[in-house]
Amino acid sequence: MKKLVIGAVAAALITSGAQAADKKIGATLSSLEFTFIAVMAKGMTDHAAKLPGVKLQLEDAKNDVANQLSQVQNFIASGVDAIIVNAVDTSATQAMTDAAAKAKIPLVYVNRQPINVDTLPDNQAFVASNEVDSGTLETKEICRILKEKGKGKGANAVVLVGELSNQAAVQRTKDVHDVIATPECNFIKVVEEQTGGWKRDAGQDIVTNWISKGVKFDTIIANNDDMALGAINALKKAGISTKDIPVGGVDATQEALKAMQDGDLAVTVFQDAAGQGSGSIDTALKIAGGAKVDKKVYIPFQLVTPANIKDYLAKN
Repeated sequence: MKKLVIGAVAAALITSGAQAADKKIGATLSSLEFTFIAVMAKGMTDHAAKLPGVKLQLEDAKNDVANQLSQVQNFIASGVDAIIVNAVDTSATQAMTDAAAKAKIPLVYVNRQPINVDTLPDNQAFVASNEVDSGTLETKEICRILKEKGKGKGANAVVLVGELSNQAAVQRTKDVHDVIATPECNFIKVVEEQTGGWKRDAGQDIVTNWISKGVKFDTIIANNDDMALGAINALKKAGISTKDIPVGGVDATQEALKAMQDGDLAVTVFQDAAGQGSGSIDTALKIAGGAKVDKKVYIPFQLVTPANIKDYLAKN
């Protein structure tokens, strides 16, 4: 997988020549309500502020597909040099691709893979981490922990799924099922699976409901850290020790790492939110400057456990 060299190339592109013209980038993000997206937004704004001549206009789509398309159309009308999109609905990206392509304005999708990723025009790209790795790393570690706890002959898992309109949720959930289909981990059985929309409160409510219904489970595998933290809250309120029920998440947010330090979160997977944000800026500037870029630019996921947590504190 290819990791971006953040900043240097983009800075060179926009400062070459006697006087480089200012570059204006319009960015629309799915919802700043989500912790990961908020961290990514900060990565974008902090990085853009360091680049001479770059102006970033950042908009919150508030999880509304129509609103996001309108924001893209407004960026085009205002004459931006490039557009960045963190899609509300990854199955509804073709209209934004078509609008930007018609206006001949570079477009970079970030974090959430658009449904048309394999047919993007030459001046469009996708910057993220490969979701095949995220749920795979998480579930393999959960599998290892369950074996360590003596559950290697049979264990029940419940799965908290993100928004089904989001490719990451679909892929991370597929990763879970792919791992438990392997000979090494096929002792795990998924007994409940429900969508929590990436949200902590929803994760807590769903797990509370499972407990009240008498669902028996040995582990909770969540598509993201916020839902995992909600699950932990539910366990604690029910008087169930998180040492008995390992909980996994994805993103390695600071709150999740604190929960890991406290012994409540068993595993998470570092997804470089700030790196994806700054990487999308650099990629947009490269395309706007006439450079060719890969259609998919991946920043690797990394497994985080209590054994290596010190390497990730304060990263996201």
